[in-house]
Amino acid sequence: MTVAAEEVKACCAAVYSSAAARFLLGDSFHPGGPALTSELIAALRVGPGEVVVDVACGPGTSTLQLVRESGCDAVGVDLAPPVQPSDDPRVRFLRGDAEALPLDDGSADGVLCECALCTFPDKERAAAEIARVLRPGGRLALSDMVAEQERLPEELKQLQAWVACIADARPLDEIAVLLARAGLEVDRAERRDEALAALIERIEARLQVAGMLVPAERLDRARVLAAAAARALGDGVLGYGVLVARRR
Repeated sequence: MTVAAEEVKACCAAVYSSAAARFLLGDSFHPGGPALTSELIAALRVGPGEVVVDVACGPGTSTLQLVRESGCDAVGVDLAPPVQPSDDPRVRFLRGDAEALPLDDGSADGVLCECALCTFPDKERAAAEIARVLRPGGRLALSDMVAEQERLPEELKQLQAWVACIADARPLDEIAVLLARAGLEVDRAERRDEALAALIERIEARLQVAGMLVPAERLDRARVLAAAAARALGDGVLGYGVLVARRR
């Protein structure tokens, strides 16, 4: 199935700004939750007075966590309308596309990107944008879905699966090559499949609860998608990865 880039972006923005997404995924919207975000923040090695961009920040949960844990200034960028402004002057939110970040060259000391590269239609351009806004030596901490595309079942290649961060996920080594081509030197790349397993279990449990409140047929697609993702994870076709890189 060929999915138009603008359709993917519009669907992602709509879905991840919805109450349903928050119900199924929790506040963090990504495998590993705040604990994995803390690891990524530590890997950025930033502190007070430095600027970190949270690309595809969603509701801004990790953006705020960045500031609390590192003391840095944080800029959350997302396609959806900005969340309510934070009272903290170190935090700001911008509406923008990851493939055309509304930021100056070399304006960031770090970039955080969680479970989002897989949804960007033009991953090469998004990686180039991340590299552009980073200063030389600035670091990227990225977590993302990983997948062997040729082995994905058909139900994990549709638009709903793309929005669910699966249909266009790439292997971990391919993401590392993508970042390297953009001018980023990868220091660390590792799988964190257990984080994805825990999130899928959470989603399946939440879908059971939702089934008591709404007609079952309205949840059928979500159930099929979650079950297929669980099988793909068990087969080693689907997983979750972490990469840390720095701009040359």
